[in-house]
Amino acid sequence: MHFLQIVWEPASEGLKLFGDFKIHYYSMMWMAAFILGWYLMKKIYIQEQQSEEKLDSLFIYSVLGILIGARLGHVIFYQPELFKQDFFSVFLPCRFNPEFEFTGFRGLASHGAAIGMIISMYLYNKKVLHKSVLWILDRVVIPVALGAIFVRVGNFFNSEMIGKPADESLPWAIIFKNYDNIPRHPGQLYEAFGYIFVFLTLWFLYWKGKKSKQTGFLFGLFLVLLMTVRLFVERFKIEQVVGRDDWILGLNTGQVLSIPFILIGLYFMFLYKTKKSSLDK
Repeated sequence: MHFLQIVWEPASEGLKLFGDFKIHYYSMMWMAAFILGWYLMKKIYIQEQQSEEKLDSLFIYSVLGILIGARLGHVIFYQPELFKQDFFSVFLPCRFNPEFEFTGFRGLASHGAAIGMIISMYLYNKKVLHKSVLWILDRVVIPVALGAIFVRVGNFFNSEMIGKPADESLPWAIIFKNYDNIPRHPGQLYEAFGYIFVFLTLWFLYWKGKKSKQTGFLFGLFLVLLMTVRLFVERFKIEQVVGRDDWILGLNTGQVLSIPFILIGLYFMFLYKTKKSSLDK
């Protein structure tokens, strides 16, 4: 008897616009993340006396870099067989095999998004900003952290990345009816709450903290905090790839991929010294 648990059974996966075409809630969360991120960066660019033309270019580079990186990251790390089974679905928001279906942008990996963000910011700085890639990374991680909250809420709406079975006495356990009838940890919401803390910490330090003046510190802190949340919350989520629950040293795929990012973050927080390098050009 599951009288303590919340039952999650969404009536649909999104909003129908016309015919069979609909916008998935997950896609809408990504749209909300990018729109709010643009407003946050506008506030930061005004503070930094940067032009609005550079902000518009930043939005384009960010959207393309993060989405392409997130999609490729998912396929490479979690679903490499898709390259052979349905190649065009890797790059388009559609499924072609076994039949055509507009799916929206689904199957996106946060680790790939992080790599895509770094690469796109390098290109943006080189082509448009002409300051320092770490200068922009120290600032763009603030709206990225906010966006991560919306993405995990989107995963919750879609009953994706669900948690492991929970004790029936756990009052916030959720039964995802689209998956099964077992009370589970709401792993997506655990992660979203963790990212709220990450966002608020970065936002406060940028406006009030002296450490925000240290090149690379906020970028490093972002990697450490975000991936530490991921490393911890993965303990409560089922594996995304069957058989990888204890992939390496008892860690699943998401945990293993988080460790290098944490180490990189610690380097930029405590060891990196401003110098002429590819990161500062």
